[in-house]
Amino acid sequence: MGRWMKPEVYPLVGAMAFVTSMCIFQFTRNVFLNPAVRINKSDRSQAVLENYKEGEKYAEHGLRKFLRTRPPEVMPAINHFFSEDK
Repeated sequence: MGRWMKPEVYPLVGAMAFVTSMCIFQFTRNVFLNPAVRINKSDRSQAVLENYKEGEKYAEHGLRKFLRTRPPEVMPAINHFFSEDK
């Protein structure tokens, strides 16, 4: 980066790059996969789209299906350590 940026700023630049990439990913995902976003002129001419299967596919993605089967604990080992009776 050179001497014009202090080393203390590197974590901030890294965090901002990560957040910016997350925003770009979500924007791209919504533009190309969200059934409510209409890019084609033929889709925009319809008042109501009857695409329930597309909406279900968008809402129930693989990560959501995986997390539905997992227990709602962030750190299960620490939770069990502090919650068990001794």
